[in-house]
Amino acid sequence: MAEIVQQRIENRIPEWEQLERVGLFTKKEIKSMLKRATALEYKLHRLIISKVDFIAYIQYEINVLELIKKRRSRIGYTFKKEEIEFSIISRINNIFKRATTKWKNDLQLWLSHVAFCKKWNTKGQLSKVFSSMLAIHPEKPAVWIMAAKSEMEDRNSPESARQLFLRALRFHPESQKVYQEYFRMELLHAEKLRKEQKELEKAEIDVGEYEFPLEIMSGKLAEVVYRDATTKIQGADFILSLLNIAAIFDFTKELQATIIQDLQGKYADHEVTWDFMARRELDAAVGEELQSAKGRASDIARREERCCQVYEEGLNMLNTEAMWTCYVSFCLERFKRKTNVHELKEKRQERLLAVLQRAHDSSLLKEDFYRNWVQVLLTSGGSEQAAAVAMAATQRHSQSVAMWCLALQTLLDLGSGTMGKIFQDALTHINPKESLPLWQLQVEWSMTSQTPEETEALFQRGLRSAVRAVSMDIKEKYLDWSYRVGGYKKARKTFTSLHESRPFSKAFFTRMIQIEKEQETPKMTNLRDFYERALSEFGSTDDDLWLEYIREELGPRGQPENCGRIHWRAMKILEGESVERFITQYTLLQTGHI
Repeated sequence: MAEIVQQRIENRIPEWEQLERVGLFTKKEIKSMLKRATALEYKLHRLIISKVDFIAYIQYEINVLELIKKRRSRIGYTFKKEEIEFSIISRINNIFKRATTKWKNDLQLWLSHVAFCKKWNTKGQLSKVFSSMLAIHPEKPAVWIMAAKSEMEDRNSPESARQLFLRALRFHPESQKVYQEYFRMELLHAEKLRKEQKELEKAEIDVGEYEFPLEIMSGKLAEVVYRDATTKIQGADFILSLLNIAAIFDFTKELQATIIQDLQGKYADHEVTWDFMARRELDAAVGEELQSAKGRASDIARREERCCQVYEEGLNMLNTEAMWTCYVSFCLERFKRKTNVHELKEKRQERLLAVLQRAHDSSLLKEDFYRNWVQVLLTSGGSEQAAAVAMAATQRHSQSVAMWCLALQTLLDLGSGTMGKIFQDALTHINPKESLPLWQLQVEWSMTSQTPEETEALFQRGLRSAVRAVSMDIKEKYLDWSYRVGGYKKARKTFTSLHESRPFSKAFFTRMIQIEKEQETPKMTNLRDFYERALSEFGSTDDDLWLEYIREELGPRGQPENCGRIHWRAMKILEGESVERFITQYTLLQTGHI
């Protein structure tokens, strides 16, 4: 091992001599580098080698490269790169190769090597890295795509990129992403050739016998990829993804027309097809430039009307929730667009409300849209309509907590007087495990709108709930309400009646502690009782609770001599990571840092 390390160090001597001779490093720095490199080399030749050691060595060499780059820039010296940088880069590549040979399945290690090659412009090495990586990880489409893009962008080799995509498709014949990127690559190549030809013609340069391949420049090769892709992969969404890629390039009008024709012919019974065809009407060309705001608004209104006509045709063929969702989404998007033309804004709102009503009448309106519907009505002053829509949402989606909360919140805001019965209806329809938001809403309403006796009765019903989350939350709110309406005595009475009634939340006890502290003469005996009860429930996991108890004893009302006993108990009861946190925080508390 020592002989190998010595040989590797000796091989670096010419490199260090050059660094010192040209003034990039001092003699002292070279000695330091020798010592560091020797230590790193020995780590790579131990019987049990670690990936961390390889990464540390690579990072050290990269840091040296970066330092050389900065110093070259500072002193303006640009020579001897072959003897210095190239040597270091070659060594880093060799270390990466040894690491990836040892840990073949570590994809991040491979990608780090790729990133290094790209940054330091070692294109030949980059191809070798990708070739080796693909031999180990052919099952990952993203790696094939990355390799092909590298050939296209870094090495300017469309033929190599094409071969990689074809090989990728043998492994992943139904990968949408591979086909999409292959399609994009062919179009990018075509665009590049078209630009080159245009520049040569503009400069009137004779290219001799070289001819630009027309089938590539016109997008025919990309069309072949498209045909193959749509034969292997079915679905309107996939065709639309290819159409969106083609639409980026201005020479693909014929290809786009072909794709649209296929879309309409093969997938006329798909909602996304109708959605695309409808939205396409927004992009229709305008005959003349419209200068006035009203003129532009009128044109936009006509386009939106044509979009709606297409949606109506789609609904005649596909009266489904998905189709209505596309239609409503479009109307909602247009309604949210800002405009200073009042007529256009009114028209959009009228259209949106009409489509929402029709979708609801068909029992095909998606749950999420009811909230938008209510909001639009409230904003426009239709309070009664909003309440009716909110209640209709609960009929359509009777098991949805969100819809019942929407209806109840709307009625609360409008000051409805029939809330009690509606709350009870809501609780009978939904899953009890999801009922917490309804209980919270009902409690808030009762505390502001009902008598104390009725609110008390509601709290008692909530306490009897079999749902853990409801029972815990009600206890917190009951204690807080008791303090607000009846003062300290009622709060103590409520706490006493509940402190044996599990389950508890930590907030239930901390709120009682806070109430005690707010009194004119807080009693330490009461505080100790509250802390002890809290710790009996949460003492094994909540280190903060122990610390708060200790702080209380250290305060003006406490007895500092009790802190040692509390600390001993905490160390005995706390579990897992809580012990370490407690020790750290207790030490900081003792030293006065917290």
